[in-house]
Amino acid sequence: MKYRTLGRTGWKVSEISFGAWAIGGGWGSVSDTDSIAALHAAMDSGVNFIDTADVYGDGRSERLIARALRDRRSNRERIIVATKAGRRLSPHVAAGYNAKNLTAFIERSLRNLRVDALDLLQLHCPPTPVYYMPETFDALDTLRRKGKIRHYGVSVEKVEEAVKAVEFPNVQSVQIIFNIFRQRPADHFFTLAKQRKVGILARVPLASGMLTGKLTKRSTFAKDDHRLYNRHGQFFDMGETFSGVDYNTSLKAVEQLRPMVPRGATMAQFALKWILMHDAVSCAIPGAKNTRQAHDNVAASSLPRFSPATMRRIRAIYDKRIRPLVHQRW
Repeated sequence: MKYRTLGRTGWKVSEISFGAWAIGGGWGSVSDTDSIAALHAAMDSGVNFIDTADVYGDGRSERLIARALRDRRSNRERIIVATKAGRRLSPHVAAGYNAKNLTAFIERSLRNLRVDALDLLQLHCPPTPVYYMPETFDALDTLRRKGKIRHYGVSVEKVEEAVKAVEFPNVQSVQIIFNIFRQRPADHFFTLAKQRKVGILARVPLASGMLTGKLTKRSTFAKDDHRLYNRHGQFFDMGETFSGVDYNTSLKAVEQLRPMVPRGATMAQFALKWILMHDAVSCAIPGAKNTRQAHDNVAASSLPRFSPATMRRIRAIYDKRIRPLVHQRW
């Protein structure tokens, strides 16, 4: 496993980390036993950064992480846990991102994770007006001074939100959808992030499983899997599901990518390595619901770097098939 600096935190984080949305819910059924095993498999392989949120399974994900870390308390390893707050608001409106609500959300996450301070607290895809509300970031500064959080960042839907967020001096990280099907951040944000020394967490790195190469026209999804119920943004931003790309279009693009996958590697590893080719990225945070997926993800760190020719071929597929659908939307 290789490690990269996360913003100005001083932390060195595993470039393949662990996204814990799937073990909380929203991706079909997963057993707690399998989830705990997946977390341990990832950490045993060098993963030292876990990303979760208070709404993943209504706290289930945070509590599972606490259990896994309790099992390892005799180890000397330092595992960094990032969580998110804000999406518990109902309605989910900018005015709700105030000191009172954020404090309550953070206190709940502290209990779920069984810690005295959150390593990294991220605003969870707030409405765009929040990025023009300095009082929200003042509240986070106050919580940091009180020792409730060590650092804070944001999780965004749009590149423009990321650009605005890093104007606040204590934003340490930006979590943004970045994968072969969502390349705009590299064009319009990464240089600025490097200049500001802000870490980048690449979320939805496998385009909701599409970039694993395992989905087909005949694939089916459980009723509680967002890949069934949110394809057109019925419940949350459409860009969260298959990166906002039409399902059949995605399948065709995957078939064009498949011949480029190195011998002995999986499509998922290929897709993750593409993300790691961008040095502005601190880490990619793929999910894993079992040990096999966890080990497969981690192995991407060891793949050889891609040639410039391969990077150009990937970009050409994006420009032709995907760009017209997503590039200006997010």
